[in-house]
Amino acid sequence: MNKERIIKFLKEMSPYIIIVIFVILLKSFIITPIRVNGASMDDTLKDKDIMILDKTKYRYNKIKRFDIVVVDIGTEKIIKRVIGLPGESIEYEHNILYVNGKRVEENFNHKKTADFSIEELGVKKIPKDMYLVMGDNRPNSLDSRIIGLIPKKEILGKTSLTIFPPNRLGIKK
Repeated sequence: MNKERIIKFLKEMSPYIIIVIFVILLKSFIITPIRVNGASMDDTLKDKDIMILDKTKYRYNKIKRFDIVVVDIGTEKIIKRVIGLPGESIEYEHNILYVNGKRVEENFNHKKTADFSIEELGVKKIPKDMYLVMGDNRPNSLDSRIIGLIPKKEILGKTSLTIFPPNRLGIKK
């Protein structure tokens, strides 16, 4: 009789067990919510916005300039914008981005960027599988200018969809 109860219980619970396993796999390998901490991405993102992190994006696609990414820096996860790609020389002069000496228009709002050169990080060009990331709130951002270039393996994925608070719901670029 005890064996029959266990079988009946498992049959009744199996849909819930499957749902729990599915959610765990989904969160572990595909998408997961992530919270913006701090003001380093103002005005694009706000402190405490909750976004969806797409962990699969860069398995099939290249990281692109101006993508908003989540970076694992060991003690925390930070959200930044990709500015420099492998093989590039990056410089800001008078709040203007230069890539390999050519002016590049930034298609998003950001605070004033102090003059900066990739050479300040000890390299002339960004090495293979490394990226320069910056916050949109340039005067108040812990980014590559301080923590250095970011290895590709530390970029957890792309984020652009804000899901909370409801008044900020939507795609951020």
